[in-house]
Amino acid sequence: MSLKPLAGHSVARRRLARAIATGQLPQVILVAGPEGVGKQRLGLWLGQLILCEAPGEEPCGQCRTCRLVLGLTHADLHWIVPIPRPKAGEPDKQVEEAAESIAEVMEERRKSPLYSPADGMSSHGMASARLIARRAALTPVEGKKKVFIIGEADRLVAQESSPEAANALLKLFEEPPADTYFVLTTADPGKLLPTVRSRTVPLRLGRLSDAEVREFLAAHMEPAPAAAELNALVTRANGSIGIALSETGQGAKNRKAAATWLEAVLAGTGPAAERALSQAPWSARGEFTDLLDAVAETLGDAARDAAGVPGVDRVPAALEGREPGGLLQAQALVAEARLAAQGNVNPQLLLAVLGGDLAEVL
Repeated sequence: MSLKPLAGHSVARRRLARAIATGQLPQVILVAGPEGVGKQRLGLWLGQLILCEAPGEEPCGQCRTCRLVLGLTHADLHWIVPIPRPKAGEPDKQVEEAAESIAEVMEERRKSPLYSPADGMSSHGMASARLIARRAALTPVEGKKKVFIIGEADRLVAQESSPEAANALLKLFEEPPADTYFVLTTADPGKLLPTVRSRTVPLRLGRLSDAEVREFLAAHMEPAPAAAELNALVTRANGSIGIALSETGQGAKNRKAAATWLEAVLAGTGPAAERALSQAPWSARGEFTDLLDAVAETLGDAARDAAGVPGVDRVPAALEGREPGGLLQAQALVAEARLAAQGNVNPQLLLAVLGGDLAEVL
């Protein structure tokens, strides 16, 4: 299955196309913007335009190169996504494992182009840095250029244990090979390492219009939403196709799990403890952090509703009528737990402690 079309961002696309046509395209670009507005998809579009055999203001879409990019099978287009930490001990085997993990993600995205974000435990670690450096040093396979899209680049982690790996990407971004382009994406440039950010040229994307979101969802959501559902999705999307898609499928399941857990927390220690014990201790870490993200989102919706913000229509009954201050305190506690979840912490214990803390402030 091919990538879905890129929606919106016509001004940014024209600027990038002109830069390519005049030979002025920066080799390292940082694409920033709200969650779900198509930053990585713009990176893929740019990679397609760079590699296209007959480029204009848009990729031709017909040449062999364009078809390979749209199928995520072009040998010179490298989409690097956050992955779990490799289990292998040797650096070379870690790189091989990272390559295999990324290949698995690409296979999933070929089957389902409307993908969900990477789970919260994934990152761009030492193995990914080495993999990028190795691939960047190779000669292009199909043509004359290589393109790397590094999605969610704020998940690039410091490499204290290996100065070589720590410096690999910095050197690449400062002096990239003449045939190589890097597109980094992030929703929050401030979370990116300053040493990385300083080596990029920023490109800011805004939110999409409601009309652009509506057109995309009507054409590409499966099953196609009814008119009333489509209107509700567009309203809640606030210019983000990604947010609209999270309203269905796994995103909806995560919010339901979050509401159920919050109701258990507010029902007393027994139900909350029972829910904490049901959390697998060392498996499904991504599922656990997805739960925490959904809890934070649910508390935020409840806080906005309590403050009188219009348009919030999915607050669990257990949170209705709560004070905004307590809800914001609870959201801050979840953020702390979310950070702790990235360490070597037992999810059962973390969920039990968090439940007690939330019960106090709510």
